[in-house]
Amino acid sequence: MPPAIAPRIDAHLHLWQVARGDYGWLTADLPIYRDYGLDDARQVTGGVDGVILVQAAPSEAETRYLLDIAHRSDGFVRGVIGWTDLAAPDAPARILTLSHDRLLRGLRPMLQDIGDPDWILRPDVARGLDAMAAAGLSLDLLIRPIHLPRCITLAARHPGLAMVIDHGGKPDIASGDLSRWSAMMALIAAQTDIACKFSGLLTELGPGGISSDAAPYMQVLIDHFGPDRLMWGSDWPVLNLASTYQDWFVLAAEFVRTAMPSAEAAIFGGNAERFYRLSSVDP
Repeated sequence: MPPAIAPRIDAHLHLWQVARGDYGWLTADLPIYRDYGLDDARQVTGGVDGVILVQAAPSEAETRYLLDIAHRSDGFVRGVIGWTDLAAPDAPARILTLSHDRLLRGLRPMLQDIGDPDWILRPDVARGLDAMAAAGLSLDLLIRPIHLPRCITLAARHPGLAMVIDHGGKPDIASGDLSRWSAMMALIAAQTDIACKFSGLLTELGPGGISSDAAPYMQVLIDHFGPDRLMWGSDWPVLNLASTYQDWFVLAAEFVRTAMPSAEAAIFGGNAERFYRLSSVDP
């Protein structure tokens, strides 16, 4: 029999409704200050079999909003990465309750917006992380380069918790400082089992940046995390600040086909399916 073909999965997509009012970062001066619903996503994601919805607000209310969308999506939304306050005294109980929804696949604290870069290493947060591991949930790491050294410590403290770095750790592509970020990503890949999302890079280009400026950073991710730990994601509609869905998809696909053609199926779906344990989710 021919080998099974991995589904094509967008591992990082957002939906939001402005009137909900808990998106502190989403201000009226941004071109993406408008509602983005499931129908909007279906219109731009042609050729994609499913998506992972990722939180955009630090509230459990938004998590339940996304889960409701997921349950009404006829299988298009394969899973949700939600939010809860991992430092709250009752975090373990909250996590257990949230995990009862079969479509919740993980949680994401918005670390890039927390002033203390060591927050994720605090003992009170560790209780929440341990509860996540016990519930079979994964941890999405929304971080900046300052957080990268903490990832190695975090992985050593929580070996049973699956972790993925969002947007390649948001390298400062606009500054052209590739070396320090690259060295840290190499260490993380070598010393931990942390995965990485091949997403969000174009929005780090800065004013006047062009897509080709991201190529060296894409190559670093391919070299160190592919073919087994790299997942493609769009980061749409945040992506609209820098590009279009189809342009980013084509750019990333062509890059992977050139740099590591045997990894295309894994990076564009297979790894997300395995990392988020999507085969365990009942249809």
